[in-house]
Amino acid sequence: MRIRRPQVCLSAVIVALLAAAISAVTSASASELDRIETIVVIYAENRSFDNLYGLFPNAEGLSQALKDPKLYQQTDNDGAVLRQLPRVWKDEKLLFPAGLANRPFRIDKIPGQGLGVATRDLVHKFYQNKEQIDGGRNDRFAAVSDAGALTMGYYDGSKLAMWPIAREYTLADHFFMGAFGGSFLNHFWLVCACTPRFEHPPKEMVAAVDEQTGLLKRSDCSPRSVLDGQPVWVADGSVTPDGYAVNTIQPPFQPSGIEPAPGGDVRIANPAPQDPSKTPLPAQTLPTIGDRLSDKHIDWAWYAEDWNAALADRKNIYGKDSRGLHAHHQPFNYFRRFDPTTPEGAAERRAHLKDGEDFTRDISSGRLPPVSFYKPGGTHNEHPGYTDVESGDRHIADLVRQLERSPQWKAMLVIVTYDENGGFWDHVRPPDGDPWGPGSRVPAIIVSPFAKRHHVDSTVYDTTSILKLITRRFDLEPLPGVRENVGDFTAALATPPS
Repeated sequence: MRIRRPQVCLSAVIVALLAAAISAVTSASASELDRIETIVVIYAENRSFDNLYGLFPNAEGLSQALKDPKLYQQTDNDGAVLRQLPRVWKDEKLLFPAGLANRPFRIDKIPGQGLGVATRDLVHKFYQNKEQIDGGRNDRFAAVSDAGALTMGYYDGSKLAMWPIAREYTLADHFFMGAFGGSFLNHFWLVCACTPRFEHPPKEMVAAVDEQTGLLKRSDCSPRSVLDGQPVWVADGSVTPDGYAVNTIQPPFQPSGIEPAPGGDVRIANPAPQDPSKTPLPAQTLPTIGDRLSDKHIDWAWYAEDWNAALADRKNIYGKDSRGLHAHHQPFNYFRRFDPTTPEGAAERRAHLKDGEDFTRDISSGRLPPVSFYKPGGTHNEHPGYTDVESGDRHIADLVRQLERSPQWKAMLVIVTYDENGGFWDHVRPPDGDPWGPGSRVPAIIVSPFAKRHHVDSTVYDTTSILKLITRRFDLEPLPGVRENVGDFTAALATPPS
């Protein structure tokens, strides 16, 4: 007994010391979070991590991928490894050479291409992204893309204005888009970690899905080999057969890509347009992060570039060359709480849905609310097809530098990230999730006096990590869809200098 008792006591001491150490770390982390008074999220468009940051020093990028052909080689429709990449489809001016090797290639090495030149758009939809990821093998991007080889393109991002900011602060190299597919669904996952419901859609809006694979059905006239042409689908609809909206559908309230009904209320989209496939999404009622913040009387705002201009003149909704405000990038405008035809909804809109000029004004005056989202317009969001990378990146970097000069900077945390990959390949396997995602890896940069300096953070995050951070910081009721197996950005924080 004299031998055993000291062992028991020693074990108890060790357990107590470990518990104290864990408690100290938790308390320090909580104390650190309490110092953050303002969280800002800047949400750009349609770039995978490898597409922009694949050459970033010390990040998991293309140098790792190119060590093993299994991490980058693309397969044909029959599963065989392609002998070469398909040509870039719809490249009428033949800007991209044919016969590119089956591997990633530098877009900015091709004559006439570069960070300041807009490429054609690439398909970036729910079922396509899911098939491209192919269970984590990421080997179906070229076969499923409507842009052929372009999906494998990347840039030397070291010339970007955000690159030195990423080097100065923290770059997250395992941040994944919240949902498979495009901007519409990923904006929902940013604000509610949810997929919107559309229970009785017109049949023209419903996707034809193979019951065995859960993927889109190919048409009989679809090419047998991707080298012969892009895939052809039976029905590439926006709504799943069981009534979930997964691809772009316009909001029920203005600004919307659907005009008001002739002689109808100018504040809403025509609920029964002549073309049933353009029916707006019914107003949603699922809880959002805005609801959770408002329930605790914590102020917040969604700032959108060109918001006021779009409300004043419909020409500024999907304007010339698809610039201006993009209505399907405005997630709160889909929710009944923001119904402009009711006094309550109109008041909520005035309080929380603001213009991009309000954002810059509130930055300089130190009047940003505790939680602020900023959405660049079409000119500045980096979306392929209608804008280039360089102009949007420069716009965002300028905003970050303005935030650094803000009176609120000493207690601020900024997350700059992308809604989705835009159809561009990335080599890292997404983490396990649920039927909606996560999708492909995208860049995320954490900028703050509290962020680790000159750091690459390999913690696994997805879009719902942003909601997890906001929820933890302000002690909110968690949203049901936030994933348990992703981080909350506390791993990117360090104690700031005194």
